Amino acid sequence: MTSKERLLLTLNHQEPDRVCVDFGATSVTGIHVSIISKLWQRTFGQHDYRVKIIEPYQMLGEIDPGLRDALGIDVIGTPARKSLLGTDEDGTWKPFRLFDGTEVMIHHNLNFTVDREKGDLLAYPEGDMSVGPSARMPKDGLFFDTIIRQDPIDEDNLNVADNTEEFTLFTQEDINYYRNRKKHIDRNPDYGSLLSVPGTAFGDIALVPAPFLKHPKGIRDIQEWYMSPLMRRDYVYSIFEKQCEIALQNLDTLIAIMGDSVHVAMVSGTDFGTQTGTLISPDTYRDLYKPFYQEVNNRIHQKSNWKTFIHSCGAIRDLIPDFIESGFDILNPVQISAKGMDARELKNEFGKEIVFWGGGVDTQKTLPYGTPDDVYREVRERIEIFSPGGGFVFNTIHNIQGNVPVENVEAMFKAIRDSH
Repeated sequence: MTSKERLLLTLNHQEPDRVCVDFGATSVTGIHVSIISKLWQRTFGQHDYRVKIIEPYQMLGEIDPGLRDALGIDVIGTPARKSLLGTDEDGTWKPFRLFDGTEVMIHHNLNFTVDREKGDLLAYPEGDMSVGPSARMPKDGLFFDTIIRQDPIDEDNLNVADNTEEFTLFTQEDINYYRNRKKHIDRNPDYGSLLSVPGTAFGDIALVPAPFLKHPKGIRDIQEWYMSPLMRRDYVYSIFEKQCEIALQNLDTLIAIMGDSVHVAMVSGTDFGTQTGTLISPDTYRDLYKPFYQEVNNRIHQKSNWKTFIHSCGAIRDLIPDFIESGFDILNPVQISAKGMDARELKNEFGKEIVFWGGGVDTQKTLPYGTPDDVYREVRERIEIFSPGGGFVFNTIHNIQGNVPVENVEAMFKAIRDSH
């Protein structure tokens, strides 16, 4: 069975020959570049190989075809043309050394300075060092934190245009990028394919502070944004209306370009949960978010065969029925470590209605701090719970971080292979 066949069966809630596996297809199912570098060395013995960082904000590395095949990964991804820091590949890369000494390759326009007092790494939007930095990696850290750049808020003169300047119709550069990505996918026809759709994640807190913009305006402070659905409900609704209007037009363009080369569309990375409960009430989701996600998912389902993917961390058990009614086919990361997110209960209650993409091993405790045997047992258990009847793509609970022992990552992949 090819990886593509394996994914399609899984998405249609049928059991494939083995569990379908994704690592690296999205910005929420990736692996830190330091770990990928170690996997390369241990798999191929190439100690001088420099892994490319394809998502610099979280320092996620590229899983190239050779490593993808060696690890048994079934899905290739198409990210947005620009990263969360506003940088792009543009066909050229430059070398860089991480705090831990890992030698990597980064985007040609990813530029840094060093905070002289703290030793932190400061990154700039679109690499433009004539403006202030937009992200900070603490000294000896593993990834960036957004620097909040919030102008004083004038409650009487809020302007929707300020909070929607990043949502624009595709340029010719964007169109050319997706045409080239389609050619890349079509040259790899045996793999499953996932497209990260830009501009369809309503209220995604990773995007609200806009580390990719040089001079963000509007409400960009994280705390202010989280209060806004209650304090400024009509303003947020108007933002979503404008965002949705542009997103639907871009979706029509994407569907026309990509066609059946894509099997899954990542629509949203908006987190609605914490470790112990939801960030918003189900009523707030239904009133403010659901109408727009229904519009987006309906457009995708009407015009393509793509399945739609939502990423939401945390204890979102009470929101899953609304996600399903919103038209989502896939739930990620399936944070079974959160309150009310028992793996067996989720599979029994929702396993016929939604695909679980993730939940394969706990990235908060087991993977970074357990033994290889602990990891092996947990992975085998999760596959046994989620795989029957299809509807399960193996991934961890969010990205694998750079401080995870590589032996534990190898134990995870061994458990996947042994479950065949």
